[in-house]
Amino acid sequence: MNEKSCSFHSKEELRDGQGERLSAGYSPSYDKDKSVLAFRGIPISELKNHGILQALTTEANEWEPRVVSTEVVRAQEEWEAVDTIQPETGSQASSEQPGQLISFSEALQHFQTVDLSSFKKRIQPTIRRTGLAALRHYLFGPPKLHQRLREERDLVLTIAQCGLDSQDPVHGRVLQTIYKKLTGSKFDCALHGNHWEDLGFQGANPATDLRGAGFLALLHLLYLVMDSKTLPMAQEIFRLSRHHIQQFPFCLMSVNITHIAIQALREECLSRECNRQQKVIPVVNSFYAATFLHLAHVWRTQRKTISDSGFVLKELEVLAKKSPRRLLKTLELYLARVSKGQASLLGAQKCYGPEAPPFKDLTFTGESDLQSHSSEGVWLI
Repeated sequence: MNEKSCSFHSKEELRDGQGERLSAGYSPSYDKDKSVLAFRGIPISELKNHGILQALTTEANEWEPRVVSTEVVRAQEEWEAVDTIQPETGSQASSEQPGQLISFSEALQHFQTVDLSSFKKRIQPTIRRTGLAALRHYLFGPPKLHQRLREERDLVLTIAQCGLDSQDPVHGRVLQTIYKKLTGSKFDCALHGNHWEDLGFQGANPATDLRGAGFLALLHLLYLVMDSKTLPMAQEIFRLSRHHIQQFPFCLMSVNITHIAIQALREECLSRECNRQQKVIPVVNSFYAATFLHLAHVWRTQRKTISDSGFVLKELEVLAKKSPRRLLKTLELYLARVSKGQASLLGAQKCYGPEAPPFKDLTFTGESDLQSHSSEGVWLI
């Protein structure tokens, strides 16, 4: 609507000098014979006082249409075409279900249906051991993964070989969902931009930070924020990562934990639990969440800072591979208490009470003991 064709007035203005304003500023009139509505600058609330609304709602049999100008016809055609406008080709926003969140199961199904054969050729399902190490693993190591579960394990490792493709609508929706659930935003964001640094990526393009974990790192984040049980935990860890003293890059730390999960799977540290549950993907997801929870607990209670991150991650990897079942049990207890409102990461002592000691029977390895493991990890921070 043209700004010059309407004006707004207070109630006092309408009550005071109503007649003066009409005579001085504008004079509405309706000529019934000529069907001309002549008004200028009349508030909508005042139209009813001058019979104009009644004239506009006259029954059809009392009104005879006149010739419609070409300008009116053109304007009507343009208005009717508004709902058919399509987004421009190459837009960064997804044209497939724009703005909708994507669940973990939907994203996983995408990878189960697309051709990943070129990526599958790159995987090495288990660590190759030779000599004494192979004998020791055979005699004292964990059991081998059941044959029927190996295809599922290979899918996990294959997804870890896939990179982020900004042209794939599903990849874009995964990123958008992670951003919205962590920030609380209801709007889509650009797939490249400085806003990703706010979530804890190193730069404007999240794809550059996925080395060592691939798209599995994003699937793990998606699982964390889309599962109603783990979402509160994810949000608390995210808040901890933005602490003015103990801050750390949230997403980058998550990528490192996904890398630990990949190594634990390849070294068969999770085989016993996978065989017990007859599943691989849920076990790997829970192991990732449990490891992230333990890191956040250590980070908060021991007042770690970004300068401690490398050593903390090395200790975390050793602990996670040594006692995955204990980590998973702690996560189970933590989530059960969160659901009852009895636990909070920022008040973590509620979770690590007498019923669930914080690994008091385990000792963290020293720096000298970690040298043999340091070459296996790809620490990004």
